[in-house]
Parts: sequence; structure tokens; C-alpha cells
Amino acid sequence: MNAVSSPLPGAGAGAASAIALYARAGAQFDERVAHAVAALQSAAVEHAGAIVQATSLGAEDMVLTDLIARHQLPIAVATLDTGLLHAQTLALIPRIEQRYGLAVERHTPVQQAVLHFVREQGEEPMYRSVELRKACCDLRKMQPLARMLAGRTAWVTGLRRQQSSNRGAVPFSERDGAGRIKLNPLADWS
Repeated sequence: MNAVSSPLPGAGAGAASAIALYARAGAQFDERVAHAVAALQSAAVEHAGAIVQATSLGAEDMVLTDLIARHQLPIAVATLDTGLLHAQTLALIPRIEQRYGLAVERHTPVQQAVLHFVREQGEEPMYRSVELRKACCDLRKMQPLARMLAGRTAWVTGLRRQQSSNRGAVPFSERDGAGRIKLNPLADWS
């Protein structure tokens, strides 16, 4: 086993990983992997030096990170550290960096703005109103995402149509509100 195909350090003996799951043969599996790899390769060439995978560190995104590393694609990998992520999620970052030999960019909210917001609204304002949830999301996710995408012409996500009814029509590729290409190479994965 090489570093890319071996289990993540610290994973239990019977631990299933997203990588192990995507390595299993299944109906149309090889075609879907080939399609995802081709899309990533094409985007890496077309957007050389200006493309990033926005990873939540979840299963789908780990599959994409593995494909990017396995095929040595020049696609940056970045995550949004909202300040509210679980310790187990944050612990994945150094493990990913060690396993794949790549640096995971961490984009965080502006600390002073978070402190002010928490001082004014409390620790969990997102549960009190939709307006406060949106304000919290803007501060902790949307502003760091804007910084992550600044200067980039394309980004990769792990969105899949089967994740929810709202994502039922997720395309393989689309333009975001700023005109960047948003690539969803796992859109048809189930």
C-alpha cells in the first residue's frame, strides 16, 4: 500500500473511509470516477494556478482530495474554519497534509468581527432567528469563502444531487455569482 491507498493514520482497523468506499466496484462506478478525474484534469489545465477545492472535510470532499492527490493535479485544497468546527474535524487537516503531502489552506472569519458579533448576539444566535442565522453564516462562512476564492477563476465542490431535494438539480459545472466556474464533479454520485 502506498501513502494514498493506505488508511488514514489513527483510523481503527475496521474503520470505513470515504476512500475505501470509492475504491469498491459498483454499477457505473468506474465511469463516474473517470468522469470526475477528467473534469478535474480539464479544470486544472484551463484554470492553472487559479483553482481551489473548497473542502468541508466530509466524505465527498475527501474523495475529491484523494483524486486530486492521486492524479497529482495542481489544484489547491482549502477549508473554511468557522471557529465552530468539531475538534475531530480540525484534526483531519494535519492528517490530510501528512497523507497527501499537500498544504490545506485554512480560511477563518475576522476574529475581531466574531468577538463583536458574539458580544452583541451571544454564542448561538443562529438558533434565535433566520436573520441572525444569516448574519452568523455571512460572518463565519461567506466572508472567508470570498477570501478563499479571491483571485481564483474556478473552484471544486463535493456537492451531489442526492444530498437533498434542494441539490436535486446540481449541475456538473456552473458559474457562481462572481462568474467563476464552480465544478461539481460528483454531482451524479449516489
